[in-house]
Amino acid sequence: MRIEAPGPGELAERLRARELTAAPAVVTLLEDRSKRAQARELLAALGPAALGGEAPGQIVGMTGPPGVGKSTLLGALAARWRAGGRTVAVLAVDPSSKASGGALLGDRIRIASDGVGGPERFIRSMASRERTGGLAPATRAAAVVLAVAFDVVVIETVGVGQSETDVADATDTVVVIVQPGAGDSLQFLKAGVMEVPDILVVSKADTGGPAQTTLNDARAALQVLGAETAPVLAVSALPPGQGIDELEAALANHQAQLNVPERRLQSRRSGAMADFVSEYGERGLDAVGGRRSAERLLIAQDPHLDGQSLVELLARAGGLPVD
Repeated sequence: MRIEAPGPGELAERLRARELTAAPAVVTLLEDRSKRAQARELLAALGPAALGGEAPGQIVGMTGPPGVGKSTLLGALAARWRAGGRTVAVLAVDPSSKASGGALLGDRIRIASDGVGGPERFIRSMASRERTGGLAPATRAAAVVLAVAFDVVVIETVGVGQSETDVADATDTVVVIVQPGAGDSLQFLKAGVMEVPDILVVSKADTGGPAQTTLNDARAALQVLGAETAPVLAVSALPPGQGIDELEAALANHQAQLNVPERRLQSRRSGAMADFVSEYGERGLDAVGGRRSAERLLIAQDPHLDGQSLVELLARAGGLPVD
């Protein structure tokens, strides 16, 4: 006997009731390109217009080069959140396999267990599918809808670079992680990604002098960029841990001071633009009169429209087909 997968209406109701066991089916639906109509229905049912405001969960972006210790640090931070009774969802964006198109690291336990089982902590690996910006196609949508049910949603991205800063447009708070010996202030400035952090973390603080040198370089770089108010923290996830409490507090403080509706509105608009260009290319932009014309169209719309509705609006404005 075949068991039918839950439909978008049922999944939306379950998330709105904070039924966390719905999370796997929700992400699977959003990743299945053959079910785009159902995905649109789900997103509309969980968008700010339907909810009467923004989803309550905090959306955090964590990014940094491979080997910097993102997953280890995230495991320690997730344990702290869980100990405080907060539910956590992690979307770990991995490089795509050339052979299968799936996440290369999807079959690994990438974040250390915090010793707490059950649905209160959901972890999903998502393939980037070679998309510039560092995010998988369904990552933005998944983060937004999971924030309806989970207290914290974390997007952990693959690598960093000048073309991989989309995480800044998809989250409430961006944490950039660097490691000791990552380079001097000039190298930080060249990295491009240093323009986006809300919080900057130097990992492996247990190295002592090298970590302090990198900490000083990072502060100098942020000062040159005019972002010296961003917290710069030295953190080590190795027992007994160092700086985890400070990082948790910095994340809570940033969210408390943030104009969340404004940040999420900008996120929806920039995400819609990125998805529109990914779907329709330069031909799509030409059809709507160019990027500036597309931006004006987005600004003129109801600020509570979900991101997918904005993409469809641009497509229709340009006379383009909508699946």
